[in-house]
Amino acid sequence: MDGQGKDKEGGNGAGGESDHGDVVATAFVEYYYHTFDTNRAALAALYGHSSMLSFEGDRVAGAEEIGRKLAGLPFEQCRHVVCTVDCQPTPSFPGGILVFVSGNLQLAGEEHQLRFSQMFQLVPNVHGSFFVQNDIFRLNYG
Repeated sequence: MDGQGKDKEGGNGAGGESDHGDVVATAFVEYYYHTFDTNRAALAALYGHSSMLSFEGDRVAGAEEIGRKLAGLPFEQCRHVVCTVDCQPTPSFPGGILVFVSGNLQLAGEEHQLRFSQMFQLVPNVHGSFFVQNDIFRLNYG
């Protein structure tokens, strides 16, 4: 990866491993937020037994607990609009990808959108796919 950000319309111009990371990150981000907005309970399948989530400072671990946390958030409907996606390889997890997302979140019945940032560490699993090892979410105020 060359460290340059990628907006939702285009790539960062790097080749090889970077292109693979970009493709995986983009596909993951599209799937994650679509699923969050339409069937939040299904997100638990993206995590593993060792996964960790920090949501606005509240930490939970394991796919079941993460699924419960996400399903129990105090709103029923929302819509995410992704503005930027940045990714890098993670040498500590060979084949892993660190994904940083910024965007806006529209809650049903609310007039104003909320800005958010979210980081995912995607790690390869034994099935040749990825799972979310780490997930950190924060609203951005100010």
